[in-house]
Amino acid sequence: MIAADPELTILLAARELNQGALADAERHLQLAAEGSESVAAGRRGHLQIALGVQRLTLARLRGDLPVALEEARRLLTPAGTQAAAQFGPGEELRAVALLSLGATEWRTGRLEEAERHLEQARELAVRVGRPYLEFASLVFGARAVTARSFALVTEFSMQAIQLAGRHGWTDDPLTGDAYLVLGASLVWRGRLEEAEPWIERAERAVRAEAEPAAALGLHYVRAHFELAHGRAADALAAFQAAERQAERLVGPHPLATQVRAALLQTLVRMGGAERVEQTLAELDDKERETGEMHAALAVLRLDQGDPRAAALALEPVLDGSAPVTRRASLSEAFVLEAAARDALGDSAAAARALEQALDIAEPDGAVLPFLLHPVPGLLERHPRHRTVHASLIAEIMSLLGGASSSAAPAEDKSSPREPLSESETRVLRYLPTDLSAREIADELFLSWYTVKTHMRHLYAKLGTHTRHETVQRARALGLLAPSPHRLTG
Repeated sequence: MIAADPELTILLAARELNQGALADAERHLQLAAEGSESVAAGRRGHLQIALGVQRLTLARLRGDLPVALEEARRLLTPAGTQAAAQFGPGEELRAVALLSLGATEWRTGRLEEAERHLEQARELAVRVGRPYLEFASLVFGARAVTARSFALVTEFSMQAIQLAGRHGWTDDPLTGDAYLVLGASLVWRGRLEEAEPWIERAERAVRAEAEPAAALGLHYVRAHFELAHGRAADALAAFQAAERQAERLVGPHPLATQVRAALLQTLVRMGGAERVEQTLAELDDKERETGEMHAALAVLRLDQGDPRAAALALEPVLDGSAPVTRRASLSEAFVLEAAARDALGDSAAAARALEQALDIAEPDGAVLPFLLHPVPGLLERHPRHRTVHASLIAEIMSLLGGASSSAAPAEDKSSPREPLSESETRVLRYLPTDLSAREIADELFLSWYTVKTHMRHLYAKLGTHTRHETVQRARALGLLAPSPHRLTG
């Protein structure tokens, strides 16, 4: 009988975990543990390693972070490493343990440790020739760097997606995670048209019933996509769906407070200020004092016409005593601070806050806070001689549909702001054609995202924010021939 053999029972549990049957998997792992004493001493180490790996997977899928950390660390102890080496593929199992440890550390907010362990897992996977472990390390690595760099998110997730395509893993749930983190990074950068197909792919790949943590993240990203399009009711429905998924998890999830705070901001937009006031009052002290909830309170106070109270609510966020989970969220706090100071008539303080928001947004082009809390008037009035973010301001104004001649600085017609690289020049020569970015990428044997990155750099260097303006500016500078023609080779 299968259940009488612990090793076969573990294999059965592994299959059930892959199918999302978590309760059945837990029952079979318990049976395997009870039968482990009947296994010969020489195979007992192998059995304990296999049990640990599957328990770790179960804990991770359930969001039971303390158990996941305990199992991962046990696998990395000298005893666990020795047992793995006796089993045979010890380095492979060590990579699995590092991968799971890093993934769990990310969920508990220990981001530096997560990045380090995930990078170690990836290096080990490459060394022992295990592409799936490399792929998984890239996916979790993309999640771990979300707090500090959307450019790295894009890089890691694209590498993971390319690996999945080469090895036939496009239907793997982890590929759905890669689609999702890529879509999320594009939403934060305001590249909504590019983000939508990746979000839709993620929605097809994620199994909500089996993976509540993944479904939570999916609804969170979809909600921000809808908010950026101005569809508050659709965003509210997505945030509520995310909250329901969070309730299914065994332990707290790092996104749960962010979801609730964003949901409250959305309710304010929809006229539900009284309900938001009540919800904030009912929060426990720990959650109420998070940076995200302080930002939600500031949104509420601004909506109520009390900018002084809004600025007061933001003070702990801006001085770091109520930290936020990602730098882009700090940019949001500075945008709200700028709006509050402007409403109070303190134009100097408003300009300083706006410049700090732009400083944070610039490296990755993380413009979503400016789309969710539009301040076009402030951007229009922002002193050009006191900012190094003129191109970013023009991009934000364009996304808001409010770009005007006053939003862009006067151009020096003699040269670009910075010299164009050879790769940027190659892409520039295709812009006057009717080729899409994907078609240009095919022509140049580049990825679509590389072409889009070169185009964004061209916009910044030429002081433009549309493809048409870039072509006109390049012609004025003598970088393109006077008449456009279709390139064919």
